[in-house]
Amino acid sequence: MFIAHVESGDRKQTMINEMVAVYGLRIAKSYSPGAISAVSALEYIYDKYGHDILNRTLRLVLGTWEGDRQSLTSGMLKGIARVVYVYGETLNDERFKENVGRNSEKTISRTAKDRQAGTLGYTEALVMAYNAKSKYRLPIKTLYWNGRKRDEEPEEYEEYEEEM
Repeated sequence: MFIAHVESGDRKQTMINEMVAVYGLRIAKSYSPGAISAVSALEYIYDKYGHDILNRTLRLVLGTWEGDRQSLTSGMLKGIARVVYVYGETLNDERFKENVGRNSEKTISRTAKDRQAGTLGYTEALVMAYNAKSKYRLPIKTLYWNGRKRDEEPEEYEEYEEEM
């Protein structure tokens, strides 16, 4: 269905398809190397958060796990997008790739399932991995603050003493 929309010139699907291609990936009906089959997740991220968040999400997922299979699942993509949206520029992309990348996608997925169902579980697991062994931590409570307006900045880092 997605490809039919692209072929018919639908703007949203064409833009998503082009963005995926820029990162050397393609849309597919089922998983194969270099392919994303979680098309509904891409559309969800685009619709809810916009072009820039989807772009940064793809950049982070590829920079962190190089497009390995489990990193391109719906839960992982939506979880990363939510982290990017909630923390905005407070989220350091290089620190994300380094800290979260210390964990395999399977570890993040397992932790997510142990924490909460759905996207929130992935979001919590990603923030926990980001904060591990980090002096500047993202406040996890920010994930639950629904009163924030879209353009409002999230809280700054919480500073912790380095643990020995």
